[in-house]
Amino acid sequence: QLLDEINDKLDQRNEGTCCTVVFDAELTPGQQKALENVFNRKVIDNDFLGSDNEEVVKVVDRTALILDIFAQHAKTREGKLQVDLALHEYRKPRLTRMWTHLERQSGAGGVGLRGPGETQLEVDKRILRDRILVLKDKIDNVQKQRDLHRRGRKKGGLPVLALVGYTNAGKSTLLNCLTRAGILAEDILFATLDPTTRRVKLPGYKTHPEVLLTDTVGFIQKLPTQLVAAFRATLEEVKEADVLVHLVDVSNPCWRKQEVSVTNVLEEIGAGGKPIVRVFNKLDLLDSEDAEMLKYEAACSDDFSVAISSLTGEGLSDFVAVVEDALSDLLVPVELELPYSCGNEVNLIHEVGSIEVIDYREKGTYVMGRVPRSLAMKLDKYSVGNVEGAEANSENEDEIDWAALGKGRHAKKEASY
Repeated sequence: QLLDEINDKLDQRNEGTCCTVVFDAELTPGQQKALENVFNRKVIDNDFLGSDNEEVVKVVDRTALILDIFAQHAKTREGKLQVDLALHEYRKPRLTRMWTHLERQSGAGGVGLRGPGETQLEVDKRILRDRILVLKDKIDNVQKQRDLHRRGRKKGGLPVLALVGYTNAGKSTLLNCLTRAGILAEDILFATLDPTTRRVKLPGYKTHPEVLLTDTVGFIQKLPTQLVAAFRATLEEVKEADVLVHLVDVSNPCWRKQEVSVTNVLEEIGAGGKPIVRVFNKLDLLDSEDAEMLKYEAACSDDFSVAISSLTGEGLSDFVAVVEDALSDLLVPVELELPYSCGNEVNLIHEVGSIEVIDYREKGTYVMGRVPRSLAMKLDKYSVGNVEGAEANSENEDEIDWAALGKGRHAKKEASY
């Protein structure tokens, strides 16, 4: 009955008959097979081998449609591996007996003799299972390479900003606007599958002179579990970021629901506790009144929010200011007195931190400013308070040592008994 209604509507539009039915839900293999049998009941009754008939109606669920889009947009080796793994995981419970004529036979048949050997369905499952294991090993190697890259970026001390959001929210456009990365940015779903990281100097940025900006894969409502498992190497970039820049396509009527969906996905992958900058993107597609209302809402918000247009560049100065506020917690105040032999450390402070006061004194370079917490721990021995305390302790130890020597004994020897 449903298929007849669809065909009637298509006839009214002069668009032929229905050949594919797409369900906006995740169907089980049994449900998908039952629906195909119902839609193709006439074909099955006329010809049991109806798969060669042109009038066969295919049933596609939400997961299959998303995987098909991913397969079309996968260009790099990493993206193809992840999509291939997700496709094999999806096809594994949906194998059918299509090649029974290739089944292995043992014995000539008859009573008391051995029956048929390994069926072709079992062979297909074994081949698919082996292929999945190979793909997982290759993806594990990709994840190790990404871990090495992340470690190298952490050694540099630069903060990492990850662009997250619903698919087609304008993440790649913002990255191109800030860094001129030249990556694909089109008005299509899932244009970006592989994360892209660029080092960028944000205009007017004072706290961190440079940051690392990472473009990630777009999210979607009811994200299939196969994609979460296959793209774990890509999602690690989101989990390891210092601050998440959540872009929202405010030109979409359902943008608030999309924002909630992205927040739920971030909670599922373990990145919900990170600082988040909300970016209301695509103001150029709104009316002037709606755009002003969103700007007012972002300005009055308690969290880090800003309204911009990544295509025209409107509001980018406010975006830089909000990101600077979000990253301020990553820096800690320090007051150091570095020896003149530590020129590399002073240069590193200039690169990854901000210097408020610098003075060249008799004993070394006096620096007061803000640096990342990891660098502050490394330079803690040069802290002004620690240096003065160490000098005072050394003077006290010298007095105690001289007193002990005058009495004929040493304080360290007494402590060792």
